[in-house]
Amino acid sequence: MKIGIACDHAGYEYKERLVKYLREKGHEVKDYGTHSTESMDYPDTAHPLAFAVEAGEHEKGIVLCGSGNGISMTVNKHQGIRCALCWNTELAALARQHNNANVVSIPARFIAYEEAQAIIDTFLATGFEGGRHQRRIEKIPVK
Repeated sequence: MKIGIACDHAGYEYKERLVKYLREKGHEVKDYGTHSTESMDYPDTAHPLAFAVEAGEHEKGIVLCGSGNGISMTVNKHQGIRCALCWNTELAALARQHNNANVVSIPARFIAYEEAQAIIDTFLATGFEGGRHQRRIEKIPVK
């Protein structure tokens, strides 16, 4: 699977581990940064990732920041993005099944790395149920 990943300084350490993990599992991963723990502004990495997911360059996206909120708010400004903030695997599964989320946001300061990895595994492996949920997601974009 082609995956894009982006973070701010708070998500940097998890991102580095996740990029390696995902590549070892055979995924093609593009890293949008950041590339250190030095303080930076998450929109600088989030917008390029969101544009690429919207353009179909990646099947899914992963974003990380301290709370997961700021970076998810940023990517959700893009009409073609449905980003879900997930702090457990159940939320990740529902985000895919019911919302057809194409980006997952991870709160790096609030969950263990192992939980982040499990969330991403679930997010990537879970399909969209369609049906009544399709009608609902078609109403999300502002026209």
